[in-house]
Amino acid sequence: MEETMSSRVKALSDKGVTIVNPPSVHIGPEVDLERISGKDVVIQPGTRIFGSRTLIMEGARLGQEGPVSIEDCQVGPRVELKGGFFRNSVFLKGANMGAGAHVRDACILEEEASCAHTVGLKHTILLPFVTLGSLVNFCDCLMAGGTSRKDHSEVGSSYIHFNYTPNQDKATPSLIGDVPAGVMLDRRPIFLGGQGGLVGPSVIGYGTVIAAGVIFQDDVPEGGKLITGVQREPADKDFIPGLYPDIKRRTRNNVSYIANLIALKAWYRNVRCLFGMDENLLSGAVEKLDMAMDERIARLQALAVKMPHSIREYKSFAGAKASEFLVKQKEELFRNRSALEDASSSLRSHQGQDLERDAFLEALGKRQGMSGVDYVEAIQNLPRESRAKGTHWLQTIVDDVENVCLKVIPLFR
Repeated sequence: MEETMSSRVKALSDKGVTIVNPPSVHIGPEVDLERISGKDVVIQPGTRIFGSRTLIMEGARLGQEGPVSIEDCQVGPRVELKGGFFRNSVFLKGANMGAGAHVRDACILEEEASCAHTVGLKHTILLPFVTLGSLVNFCDCLMAGGTSRKDHSEVGSSYIHFNYTPNQDKATPSLIGDVPAGVMLDRRPIFLGGQGGLVGPSVIGYGTVIAAGVIFQDDVPEGGKLITGVQREPADKDFIPGLYPDIKRRTRNNVSYIANLIALKAWYRNVRCLFGMDENLLSGAVEKLDMAMDERIARLQALAVKMPHSIREYKSFAGAKASEFLVKQKEELFRNRSALEDASSSLRSHQGQDLERDAFLEALGKRQGMSGVDYVEAIQNLPRESRAKGTHWLQTIVDDVENVCLKVIPLFR
């Protein structure tokens, strides 16, 4: 006899899941019930669960503030998804999101990362403790910084990461912090003030404070800056579609973002796996990183394809004042676009130098085995010199990827 929806809900209830109003809960026929823990999981009314890859671990809370829809997400221990839509994303231990969330493909919220109500994410990675306020649109970026729940990077309410340009491209990922230092949980937090915005692709260093109401359109990789007021003088001038006068910065920031994703993947495969992380949760996170790389490489390719049109528009606009070097950069990006794609794709599983990696793993205590040890506490308690070894290893991965890619487009060095 074919299994009914109500019998699937009952099966979860029988294994210990608390289902507050069973008739209001829908479990898709493709969902593997073995991947939903029966230990201390609470499912509130109006919850809908879909996807064969969905994983819900012990202590998860779904729908405390409103209906929840989950599709092919991996939900770690003690995660709270209080209301909204969640698809193809990963939530690690203690992460939480308020009502009205809209979380789409390739998002990773690491330990105790949190978002208040009505937050939109897509291709977004938040390292531990990062906090987003309410009414935030924060797609296509990675954010790190801070040392604990009381000392964390934060995005104020009504903030936007602008990820779509007037030229209709999305080669706009922003690094707010980075991976090599960010995973060590020992850097100064970054603060992005409310009712403001960041125009991607941008690079923001640790300790940076961007005041409330500021729309920031630049890089501050050195960090430690207080940014207030208007960053560029208001102007009224003709808009020339496809001009791209800052193609070097835009391209390099994209390459750097891809390099950091590759470093984070190496971190998951070599470090996080030592702490007894559930295999399905780990594979889900690695899958999301691969999805993020696919997206960034595709968006960079789409930008490169626009260069012949950009050259024509630029020459027509600038006339005799056109920069020959800028034209050559655009020609090079277009001509070598396939080689650039091959270079970045070939390194997507790069793990750096064995000696550098093994030196850090030795300091971490690999020989004693880390299963059962709390990941966050272990990293927080590492001696400074050990964290420095880990940062150095991951930075070599970033540097290797950037060097290989920029060798293909040398005019962008």
